[in-house]
Amino acid sequence: MTGGLRTTPAVGITTAALTSVALLSQTAQAAPAQPQRPSLEEVQKKVDSLYRQAEVATQKYNSAKEQTDSKKKQVDKLLDDIAQRTEKMNSARQELGRFAAQQYRTGGISDTATMFLADDPEDYFAQNRLMSRMTADQKKAVDNYQEQQLTTAKKRTEAQENLQQLTSSQTELSTSKQSVQTKLSDARELLSKLTAEEKQRLAAIEKKKEEAARKKAAELAEKQKAEEEKKRQAAEEAAQQESSGSGSSGGSSGTPSGSSSGYAAKAAKALAFAKSQEGKPYVWGATGPDSYDCSGLTQAAWKAAGITLPRTTWDQVEFGTTVSLSAIQPGDLVFFYDDISHVGLYLGDGMMIHAPKPGAYVREESIYYDGTGSIHSVVRPA
Repeated sequence: MTGGLRTTPAVGITTAALTSVALLSQTAQAAPAQPQRPSLEEVQKKVDSLYRQAEVATQKYNSAKEQTDSKKKQVDKLLDDIAQRTEKMNSARQELGRFAAQQYRTGGISDTATMFLADDPEDYFAQNRLMSRMTADQKKAVDNYQEQQLTTAKKRTEAQENLQQLTSSQTELSTSKQSVQTKLSDARELLSKLTAEEKQRLAAIEKKKEEAARKKAAELAEKQKAEEEKKRQAAEEAAQQESSGSGSSGGSSGTPSGSSSGYAAKAAKALAFAKSQEGKPYVWGATGPDSYDCSGLTQAAWKAAGITLPRTTWDQVEFGTTVSLSAIQPGDLVFFYDDISHVGLYLGDGMMIHAPKPGAYVREESIYYDGTGSIHSVVRPA
């Protein structure tokens, strides 16, 4: 009996131990778990996100480049000014030297000669004895030298401050450039890992998205046409009532006002320019004529119509008048996303011309092109 009690627990422990050893052995022999490969949808979402981030970085680059170019012009102008003033200062100093030499030759007061050649003649002005001996020409020469000396010193200080700001802008420019390049490099790396089949599937997804975007654009166009027809009919009825009530024919309400027709003419020029750029590649930071980024294209298009837009989307959105999407007209600027990192030029019928993203070309596309309904605002620039 005692032997049975000792045997039963021993068997149980041995079985459990053997089971544990077997499980550990199987685990050790099993291949390490492979990281799960992201799905095509996840890759596409990540790539789109990287392109968006690259566009934000591009606008930062554009802003920094504009500041850098502006500061460089200011610094160059200041340095030219300093060079000219230094030349004038040296001429004024030579004039003082001429007076001093004359006094030396004629046995003049040596202290006066010293004053003329001093780096800071102002210290001598307080000495009434010397002041009383100065001629009008001598006093004028000293005043001229002092004025040139003071102004040149101020300009040098201003140039130094601008040089520091230029250095800061150049640093920001370099940082933004590196950020763009990193985002685009990451996106290209993700796309390069797709198989041929996945690339075909991705192309099919993009095509389906484009079809949905065009359908939505067509719906907007139909809605706008219906609203315009209602307005036209209401205007005709109002004109008829006015004509029957007053006996006069009245003006034609269907004729565009001078301001709206003037805008239409300018918009037509901007759109004609934009259409002539179709097929040119998107290149971040580019303003033409061979390539463009999104805000570079809209800036160049409206410049062709005589309107100078700012360089970045963030500044362009503040330029002109904000209008509702329902009131959008050809030539209007359409801005996208909460960070206002993209812009296109409205063509009409729910379509726009824009420089989409790296690897793409200037083209006509639905304003709902990304399928997210991410229109931020619409701006009429003229």
